Amino acid sequence: MASNRKSKLSPSASSSSSTCPPCFSEQERQQKILQRQYTDGLSSQMAKNKFEYALKSNEAWAKYKGHQNPAFFQNLATKQTPSILWLGCSDSRVPETTLLGLQPGDVFVHRNIANIISPTDINSMAVIEYAVVHLNVQHIVLCGHTCCGGAAAALGDARVGGVIDAWITPMRLLRKTNEAQLEALEDDGKKAVRLAELNVRWGVGNLMSTWFIEKAIEERRLTVHGVMYDVACGKIRNLDIGTKG
Repeated sequence: MASNRKSKLSPSASSSSSTCPPCFSEQERQQKILQRQYTDGLSSQMAKNKFEYALKSNEAWAKYKGHQNPAFFQNLATKQTPSILWLGCSDSRVPETTLLGLQPGDVFVHRNIANIISPTDINSMAVIEYAVVHLNVQHIVLCGHTCCGGAAAALGDARVGGVIDAWITPMRLLRKTNEAQLEALEDDGKKAVRLAELNVRWGVGNLMSTWFIEKAIEERRLTVHGVMYDVACGKIRNLDIGTKG
């Protein structure tokens, strides 16, 4: 009986007239193996050295993506056609492509401390102009977030560091301008979140008054959005500011 049961379960015992496909094709099976290597990671390397782990993880990821789609990297090497310009914070907990569930090539990115968008900052303005004028992105997303160290620092006037103090000056000015509503909140955590949101609103206002953005909105319906990302739950909240498209 045992031998009969074994023969019935073996692939060679399947009826030649059966139309049922195998549970997994060989390609699917290989993809699952590669995915497991990528998602499980190389824990021993990670324990020893995070940089070495990152290199090994990249190798596994590149192999997995190439196996999924052999033309994936060749297509990326040809050109980039991102539809979104993401303006965000440098915070390591807010990785735009990951949290949006998108892929390399989908998002053009500029990040800085506290996602401050000032018309006098030629770094951010150069990125924005390139994305709008040359890449023709369809959406600009300015994203603030909870647990923002820059916003927390801007709640007071204590020195953080020479360059950093200069950088967060716009947020400190926002704090002073909106002091009444911030002081009405019960704790510093809520004040920092509110200040981060005010900073997004201020930044969106600066974007909307930039000439090449105004032109793109009028001529090709570029959209501008302000959002907040909640680090504690991983979700984005739309502030419904900017364009309405």
